[in-house]
Amino acid sequence: MILPLSKIIIIGPAYPLRGGLATFDERLARQCIAEGHDVKIYTFSLQYPNFLFPGKTQYSESAPPEDLSIRVCINSINPLNWWKVAKALDKEQADVILVRYWLPFMGPCLGSILRWMKKSKTLKIALVDNAIPHEKRMGDGVFTRYFIGAIDRFVVMSHKVKTDLMSFGVKEILVKEHPLYDNFGQAEDASEARRKLSLPEDVKIFLFFGFIRHYKGLDLLIDALQYLEEWNGKYALVIAGEFYAGEDDIKTKINESSSKDHIILHTHFIKDEDVKLYFSAADWVIQPYRHATQSGVTPLAYHFEKPMIVTNVGNLPLMVPNGIGIVVQPDPVSIAEGMKESFSFDFTSFRKAIGPEKKKYSWETFTKDLFS
Repeated sequence: MILPLSKIIIIGPAYPLRGGLATFDERLARQCIAEGHDVKIYTFSLQYPNFLFPGKTQYSESAPPEDLSIRVCINSINPLNWWKVAKALDKEQADVILVRYWLPFMGPCLGSILRWMKKSKTLKIALVDNAIPHEKRMGDGVFTRYFIGAIDRFVVMSHKVKTDLMSFGVKEILVKEHPLYDNFGQAEDASEARRKLSLPEDVKIFLFFGFIRHYKGLDLLIDALQYLEEWNGKYALVIAGEFYAGEDDIKTKINESSSKDHIILHTHFIKDEDVKLYFSAADWVIQPYRHATQSGVTPLAYHFEKPMIVTNVGNLPLMVPNGIGIVVQPDPVSIAEGMKESFSFDFTSFRKAIGPEKKKYSWETFTKDLFS
C-alpha cells in the first residue's frame, strides 16, 4: 500500500470540463487529499474536437474549484503534445498515476503518454469505465489494446466492464462499486425544490436524469407511459438532461404519445448547483437503460435517498436490492409495471434500508483497496 503523503496524479476530465467524469475525478482527488496524499489532476485542454462532441459545450459555467491543483494541458489529438505531457509527468516523479479510460478514442492519447514516460517506479492504474463502448466504432479494439499495454493495474466499477476487459486478456482486475456523489449538497424541501423548478406539487414525480443517449432507453420509458392510464393526473415524468443523441426522434415520440401531458422537458445541461433541486423534487429516480455498465445516477439517488426503478442490465440491479427500489426488464410493459408498483411502495422499509446500503458506497470504502 502506498504511504501517506504519497504523490498521486489523476489523469482525466476535470474543470474547466463538465460532466460526470469531471465531477468524479474532482471528488476522488478531494478524498485522496483528505487521506494525506499530494494530489494533482492533469486534464484536457482539448478533450474532443467539436465535430465529435454531441452536446452544446464541453465546458463548465461554474466557478473553478479553489481547493484542487488542476493542470489543463492534454490535447487528445496532438502527438507532439502527448510527448510533452509525458516529459512533464516524468518530472512529477509521482508514486501513482491513476488514469480514467472511458472511450477508445482516448486510447492513442493516454496510451502514448504513459508509454513515453521514462521507466520508473510510478504505479500506473487505469480506472476503466468502459472497455467496450456503448456505441461501437471502427478501431475500438485496437485503441483499447494499445492503452491496456501501458497499464500496471486495472480497476472497474461493474462486473460487466470486468468481463469486457478480460476479453482483452487482462486477468487481474479490482472491482469497486461506484461511490456516492455527495458533493452536490444536501436535499432541500421537496415543495420548495418543485417551486424553484416550476414543477407540479400534487403529483408523483419520476425523474429521468442525465445525458440522453439511445442506450439509456428514454424511448422505452415514454412508450411505457401508455400503460399508466389509470394513474393519469397522479404522476409526471421529468426528463432532466442534455440531448447527446436522438433529439428529433424523442420529441416526435413525445408529441405522438397519448401521455405527452405528463412529460416535462428540462432538456439542457443541469448545472452542479441545480442537481440537488431535481433529486429533492423527485419521488422516484428511473433508469430504463437498454444496456449498461455502471451509472453515476444511481449514486446520486443514494445520496439524496430516493428509491429507484432500474432495468436488469449491467451493474444496475446489484445496487438496487429489495427495499431500495424496483428492478424491471428493459421493455415498456415491464417498466410500466414497475411504475405502477411504485404507487404502493413501502417507504418505511426503504428508510430503514437506505442508511446501511449507503455506507457500502462511501469514498473511504472506494479508496481503501485502490492503491494497495
